[in-house]
Amino acid sequence: MKLTSPAFEHNGKIPSKYTCDGKNISPPLNIENIPNRTKSLALIMEDPDVPKNIRSDGMWDHWIAWNISPETKIIGEGKKVGIQGINTSKGLGYTGPCPPDREHRYFFKLFALDSDLNLKEGFTKKDLLEAMKGHVIEQAELIGRYNRS
Repeated sequence: MKLTSPAFEHNGKIPSKYTCDGKNISPPLNIENIPNRTKSLALIMEDPDVPKNIRSDGMWDHWIAWNISPETKIIGEGKKVGIQGINTSKGLGYTGPCPPDREHRYFFKLFALDSDLNLKEGFTKKDLLEAMKGHVIEQAELIGRYNRS
């Protein structure tokens, strides 16, 4: 399985359009080679570079979504897919990069699952990870970088 974006290369700079300095909309994503037995997809976007004085675990969840159709090949710019979870900003859906101190890395993680998940809108990444246990067939990752300066 492969996750890419026409907006930035793997380990490349995320355009400001998709951040708090721009329109703060989700970047377009392309999905390839989804395993045949996939029943649903889940998506997590997280920043592991948060200063410990802001978040003790150093992690910021930007986008949590699940029960995305396995027929999905493109997630369009600014489009919601699946059921939306709550991010660290306490909002549903996507919230863009907004690093307070330096360049941060943003990990877009896509999971192919062998079932739909029995989670309602507004659950957290922790809930999603627990529900996915034993159901992940394959995963793909795309990393983008962003610095406000």
